[in-house]
Amino acid sequence: MMKTVALLAAACAGFLATTAATAQDAAAGYPKKPIRIVVPFPAGGTSDVLARMVGQKLTDAWGQPVVVENRAGANGNIGADLVAKSEPDGYTLLLMDVGNLAISPTLYPKLPFSPTANLAPVTLLAYSPHLLVTYPGMPVQSVKELVSYSKAQKGKVNFAAAAGTGSAAHLAGVLFAQKTGAEWGYIPYKGGAQAITDLVGGQIDVTMNGMVATYPHVKDGKLRLLAVSSAKRLPQLPNVPTIGETVPGFVSGSWQGVMAPAGTPKPIINKLNAEMARIVKMPDVREKMAGQGAEPQTNTPDEFGAWFKAEIAQWGKVISDAQIKLD
Repeated sequence: MMKTVALLAAACAGFLATTAATAQDAAAGYPKKPIRIVVPFPAGGTSDVLARMVGQKLTDAWGQPVVVENRAGANGNIGADLVAKSEPDGYTLLLMDVGNLAISPTLYPKLPFSPTANLAPVTLLAYSPHLLVTYPGMPVQSVKELVSYSKAQKGKVNFAAAAGTGSAAHLAGVLFAQKTGAEWGYIPYKGGAQAITDLVGGQIDVTMNGMVATYPHVKDGKLRLLAVSSAKRLPQLPNVPTIGETVPGFVSGSWQGVMAPAGTPKPIINKLNAEMARIVKMPDVREKMAGQGAEPQTNTPDEFGAWFKAEIAQWGKVISDAQIKLD
């Protein structure tokens, strides 16, 4: 009996060693063919721009074409579902606003995939804070005054939910209201550009949106910038306070990151992680990211996974407390 157990143990050890060696060999020879990066949003957004920058650098480094494919719809879930059900070989990747992906499990109870079970984290790439802006006709000059004004108006203030109900920008407004007691109604928009246009025109009172689409209107005096949603003041806007200076602990924004299908060999995940971390440190990439209002933010696959689960829990509570449902 002891001899049989020993033989089984030896066989298992040999199998595991062979499997590990095969995975290492796969990583050593990776990539051997073109890589596809799926962006689950229309072309032109931060995720798309970042995917094309990273994709070109991967091509330069590894000599294999990297194709960016836009599969927009359902707040990013259509493209994410495609990647979740793809072959786990490292040749199909997802680059998206993982804040949106963290929202999906609570917002979409019939989601056809599990972001945690069917996708493997590779790395965060960038963080883009929201700008909290109003149109200049509103009699507010600070976060504190905005909260007081919204309460005095008893729900008459309208918040533009850029990118629709349940988007990261919408839930940033919901979280702000939950933490401050601000009272406003939510007007959903398909995208940030139209929301900003209506805000400039005074049809909407306040919103949170990305820097690239929003800050040019601030510089032109068409919008009033009250605060940024980052944890610390932005180097490029040192005189603009954070929301957290008035609302302790408040942080929101867009986090771009890369995921692969679950089951992708760990050595390939690690190889992608190391190369992407190297890429976002390049001066030209950092400069282009700054032009998009984004800052590099990389981590290990395990750190990314832990952060992602924490985001799911945080935004799940925000959605549940606000009783947000999609028809």
